[in-house]
Amino acid sequence: MSSEKTVKSSPQQRTGAVADGILVSVLRLSAFLCLAGWTWQHLYWEGPYGVLLWQDWTYDFAQWLGISWEEFVGNGVDDGWVQRWISRIGWIYLVCAILSLTAGRRSYLQMLVLLTGTGMLAVLSYAKYVAAQRQLPMLVEHGGQVLAPALLALALALGARHRVTVLVAMVAVVTTFAGHGAYALGWWPTPGNFYAMISLSLGLDYDSATIMLRIAGIMDLAVGVLLFVPPLRRVAAGYAVLWGLLTALARPVAGMSTGLIYWGADQYVHESVLRAPHFLIPLYLFLLWRRPQPADATLESTS
Repeated sequence: MSSEKTVKSSPQQRTGAVADGILVSVLRLSAFLCLAGWTWQHLYWEGPYGVLLWQDWTYDFAQWLGISWEEFVGNGVDDGWVQRWISRIGWIYLVCAILSLTAGRRSYLQMLVLLTGTGMLAVLSYAKYVAAQRQLPMLVEHGGQVLAPALLALALALGARHRVTVLVAMVAVVTTFAGHGAYALGWWPTPGNFYAMISLSLGLDYDSATIMLRIAGIMDLAVGVLLFVPPLRRVAAGYAVLWGLLTALARPVAGMSTGLIYWGADQYVHESVLRAPHFLIPLYLFLLWRRPQPADATLESTS
């Protein structure tokens, strides 16, 4: 009898292992795309750190290094010390992106690098927050991107179904959608690009775009609440997947044009790529909360 039970349970165990592998793969793709998108931003364009660097202390720091101000910030023709170091940050992002694809369950050093990636994204998020005159939603809405590498590390170290991993994923979704919702509802000044994306993508006028933004803001906040309501959490995660994907794709849809060099892909595609956690982390939760099959159906399917 015991051997028969072992035979019948092993297919279920294998099925569970495959499901866990899919969950980890979703989180792996989320971290990779986010880090890859920011790699492109740093190497092709520039990281958004200027607001943190152009302070009074930077002049004192340049003097402490023993270099002139032009050597420190550049002279308009040649890059200065600041620009060179910002570009080098892009190579660190590239390393983190590659390791997000190769890190394994026992790759503790690679997991540490992933946590470093989360720290770098946190600094980047803070820089954008300061640039936005310290508007709280700007800081909060980057929660999904900041936590994406750490979430992968947790899934590898603890397991994709561990309660800590799941809780961090829920926090990532709630913060992202809460930040977007606060802007969409007008609690803080709604960014102009929100209106531009809706108007250009859907052909709406200003008043119609405003109504749609207010509705989207209510739905964004509802997602954060419903994720904690077991009967409705999978529906909320499914909506977050769809809306997160659409808002990420809205950047190139609204911005790209045949009249631009490379159709504007070098300016807008990475804006969608780095926002992959906005829909892939909800997808992880959506798959995680899939209703299990009844035991009898499972046994029949494996017989």
